[in-house]
Amino acid sequence: MTTRSQETESSQQPQAPRAAAWPLALAGLIVAAVQATRPRQWPKNLLVFAAPLAGATLGGADGFGYALVAFAAFTAASSAVYLINDVTDAERDRLHPVKRLRPIASGRLPRLVAIGLAIAGLGVALLASLAIGEPRLAGVIGAYVTMSMLYSLGLKNVPGAELLVVALGFVLRAIGGAVATRVPPSAWFLVVCSLGALMVAIGKRYTELSVLGREAAAHRPVMRWYLRDIGNGTIVILSSVAAIRPRKANFVYGAAKAGLDAFGRGLADSLHGSGVRVLLVRPGFVIGRMTAGLDPAPLATTPEQVGAAVAAGLAGRASLIWVPASLGPAAILMRLVPRRIWRQLRR
Repeated sequence: MTTRSQETESSQQPQAPRAAAWPLALAGLIVAAVQATRPRQWPKNLLVFAAPLAGATLGGADGFGYALVAFAAFTAASSAVYLINDVTDAERDRLHPVKRLRPIASGRLPRLVAIGLAIAGLGVALLASLAIGEPRLAGVIGAYVTMSMLYSLGLKNVPGAELLVVALGFVLRAIGGAVATRVPPSAWFLVVCSLGALMVAIGKRYTELSVLGREAAAHRPVMRWYLRDIGNGTIVILSSVAAIRPRKANFVYGAAKAGLDAFGRGLADSLHGSGVRVLLVRPGFVIGRMTAGLDPAPLATTPEQVGAAVAAGLAGRASLIWVPASLGPAAILMRLVPRRIWRQLRR
């Protein structure tokens, strides 16, 4: 009797409350979904504020509000792209020491849920563009999404091209901000954005090679084509004399070139002994379409002369060339000019 009584009491005791299980599962799914959209990458979308800030229109009528809408649109679109990329790369990510922990690769976020969230994100981006009456923003975001899809479908395996796609993603964000706030981007603005974005893209690949070594090709096949893995070749970095001492008339351009120049020198030091060399090219004022209508500065050069100098530098295994060569000694003198005199120079 006692045994039967104990069995009856045991069967009547409540099991683990199933009613409490589904809220925990839902919370886990929400956390996984948020993590899959990579909130740490959202600051990249702050580039939409670059054009209105450079054009001093952020404080104008609706300037900040429109830029904020562009930020939300690109955040939604980029989140959708990250979700689709993770769905596509789930098998490969499982081989990566860090990426295997991502929600989709680890199985915490089902693929169908991720795809549904990606579609919703694209819808939010489209509605945000239409909300400010700027269909061109939708066009820029459409170009960003299309380019990202092409990247996922095959461009990520094309050496060089995949770097350009990654860099173009940053540039399109800046263009999107310009379109949303109706600020026409200048040629120099686009040049600075493009050079900075390309530097970031190259830096990302270099970090992967440094951390993973030859194993980097297992998780990203295109890495087997890059120079550190092959062990030979030359990287040509086109800097400028403006990197040595920017003038007040071109300090934004000079700052961008100074950063690129420092990156090139640091990269050369990092690659020393690997078989890969860096050729840093510092031309002066280049007469061409970008500088049409401007009076040439002293010691100006042409694209053809720069190309010939680069070819000669590659043949001679040089690490630094000035175009023209006389610009090198002139740059030493530039550093010695007192600041009160330098700021008065127009060229």
